[in-house]
Amino acid sequence: MRILHFISRIIIGVVFIFSGFVKGIDPLGTAYRFEDYFIAWDAQWMMPYALTLSILLCTMEFVLGVVVLLNLKPKVNAWLLLGVMTFFTVLTFFDAVYNPVPDCGCFGDAITLTNWQTFYKNVILMVFTLILFAWRKKTIETLKTLASYCVAAGVAALFLGLSIHCYRHLPLLDFMDWKTGNKMFNENPLPVKYFLIYKNKETGETKEYLSPDYPYNDSIWMSQWEFVEQRIEDPNSFKGHDLQIMDSTGTDLTDVIIQNPDFQFLLIAWDIEKADQETLAGINEFADKAMTAGYGFAGLTSSLSEVIDSTQLKLGWKFETYMADDITLKTMVRANPGLMLLRAGVIIDKWHYNDFPDFVEFEKKYVTSVAGN
Repeated sequence: MRILHFISRIIIGVVFIFSGFVKGIDPLGTAYRFEDYFIAWDAQWMMPYALTLSILLCTMEFVLGVVVLLNLKPKVNAWLLLGVMTFFTVLTFFDAVYNPVPDCGCFGDAITLTNWQTFYKNVILMVFTLILFAWRKKTIETLKTLASYCVAAGVAALFLGLSIHCYRHLPLLDFMDWKTGNKMFNENPLPVKYFLIYKNKETGETKEYLSPDYPYNDSIWMSQWEFVEQRIEDPNSFKGHDLQIMDSTGTDLTDVIIQNPDFQFLLIAWDIEKADQETLAGINEFADKAMTAGYGFAGLTSSLSEVIDSTQLKLGWKFETYMADDITLKTMVRANPGLMLLRAGVIIDKWHYNDFPDFVEFEKKYVTSVAGN
């Protein structure tokens, strides 16, 4: 039982610490997931509290993982753990059955699980939780009461500070496709193979065919065989992105902008009206210098064209602002607005609006260093 208790403590502690950490360093991304649930539950009145709940939940999860791992106040943390695991096991069961949101985001964007996988994961963790709960009175505490609470409070304060820092700047680690260093297109994409699996209606025999090399024009064969499933083999390391940049006439400019061989800046404001207005007003000087130097500069937003036009007129923007999907823009940079720098499709850098560089700083870091190399 002691061995089982030790193993359970390690597993629960590590899982909770990892889960809290990967979500806590991206509090805005976790808040977006809360908003998805609020919409699914028809509880839009809770939307203003999404960010606060995100930070508090991740902090609670991380701290609970630490106290379980270090065996601090086992009688107390066993009850807390049992309550948390019971709540989330029931919640993820209903998620799996009714599927209100395809991915609950229990591990943020670091690891994606289906709702059923999340539920099974919680069932397994519940087994370890019950072991800790059953052994809670027989466990020797690592530290005395005051020291235990001081450690828990210290961990909570540090993690809370880290999470707020990541919200006010950018996530400490970026698990999204649009992270710095990624190339966002394939120059020479290899063909994707589609395999079709058919089953004989009488014998149950299955056969796999590389599309379109199967007898689809044979009516007799088609009457004897039925389609079962499709399997895809994509040999390309880059699987593509879902960004689509459209101008006011409906022209798709995605490839032109993303694959610009020179420096290309993207001012990303998924909602112009909710974006930091001081930053939007102050970006003109940087944009003018960038375009004067021959670099690309464009705005991306999901706001309506009327909002775009009024903002450009009000702030005197000389750069073009195009439309894109808000969900995609939120994955590109966790800020409203944010600034992204690309060159030949490669993401060179990106900034939160609290950290926008001035043009001299940009040239010193990237233009001068590139020329020197």
